[in-house]
Amino acid sequence: MALHNVIAPAPMSVETKTNKARRREPQTASREPQFMAVGKVLRPQGVRGELRLEIHTGYPGHLADVDTVYIGESHLPRRLQSSRQHQKTLLIKIEGCEDRTQADALRGQLISVAATDAVSLKPGQFFHHQIIGLNVVGDDGELLGVVSEILQTGSNDVYVVKNSTGELLLPAIQSVILKIEPPQITVHLIEGLR
Repeated sequence: MALHNVIAPAPMSVETKTNKARRREPQTASREPQFMAVGKVLRPQGVRGELRLEIHTGYPGHLADVDTVYIGESHLPRRLQSSRQHQKTLLIKIEGCEDRTQADALRGQLISVAATDAVSLKPGQFFHHQIIGLNVVGDDGELLGVVSEILQTGSNDVYVVKNSTGELLLPAIQSVILKIEPPQITVHLIEGLR
């Protein structure tokens, strides 16, 4: 949930939870979001106002515990009437969206939950917004830069670390990311990462 806004997200089990969108959203580690995206409306589903969403959360089943979702950049609140997974998408029904025309008008909109309604993470898990902005230090003590964004590749996240000479791309895997203890991440640079 920003699993983006990522989103997201003590020592890391190298399991970051965030939104699944491949977006570049610079944020600072100190700014906690009010809302966390759980999906993006792809299209209507059927003729009764149900919405098909691209999933942006690692916990789509958590929506069953949420009463209100927020639509678009203005975060228009709507009561969530139902949610279910369908193949690799999420189907939701919201109050006030009663037919295909109303559902189609929401195409492309982000659907979010209040940060207070976001899934509780296990110790060692982080939303992306909690990682962006952290200092990155090598296991030898060298300051390598600051995490500026997180890329989602499908197999593992990649932390983009910016410094005065450019950027490093660090895969979020246990052999590289040794620990996350805000305000810093300790890493081991395996051969070929520099």
